[in-house]
Amino acid sequence: MTPNSDVVFTIGHSTHTYERFIELLRGAGVTAVADIRTSPHSRHFPQFNRGSLEAKLRADGIAYSFLGEELGGRPKGRQYYRDGVADYERMATAGEFERGLKRVIDGTKKYRIALMCAEQDPLDCHRCLLVARALQDCAMKAGHILPDGQIVSQTEIEDRLLSMSGRGQDDLFASREEQLSSAYRERARKVAYAEAAPDPIEAGAAE
Repeated sequence: MTPNSDVVFTIGHSTHTYERFIELLRGAGVTAVADIRTSPHSRHFPQFNRGSLEAKLRADGIAYSFLGEELGGRPKGRQYYRDGVADYERMATAGEFERGLKRVIDGTKKYRIALMCAEQDPLDCHRCLLVARALQDCAMKAGHILPDGQIVSQTEIEDRLLSMSGRGQDDLFASREEQLSSAYRERARKVAYAEAAPDPIEAGAAE
């Protein structure tokens, strides 16, 4: 696969050692990592803190760019929340998000890019439910690098998503696209960033 491929990979650092992480990247031929964590730090896995990770990757010949401001899963604007939960569908319409997406697409002309976040399972992460979905709408393909080194496509992930949601069977009244839209929305509501509920005691004291 050449650098100007229409494929963007994703990976979750999970509990990997740095050595395993770099092994997975090299197995997929990745030459650049786009970090799409809103907060690029890990209390339990400091090897994935932005500063140390960037330095190690560059030393190993892999470019690094932080895109958490544009493509992170914790939006700042109130308009991107629904009932206190980040709304991926609204976030996908933001100008900042669209600019971040364009940077990734443009970057594929020079690099084989992996979007990096923390969660192990793509279906637990906005890199799949938000960013890879949006890339697919831009005629790009997404390949998700799993912990065992296997790479699964966004289409395979969508098949799994439909099955998890109890959909995926022939439906006389709903197309695959309509079923997927509902399944994406439901999954996002379960795993997207949710604001902490106010403490009822503190809220009462403030009244």
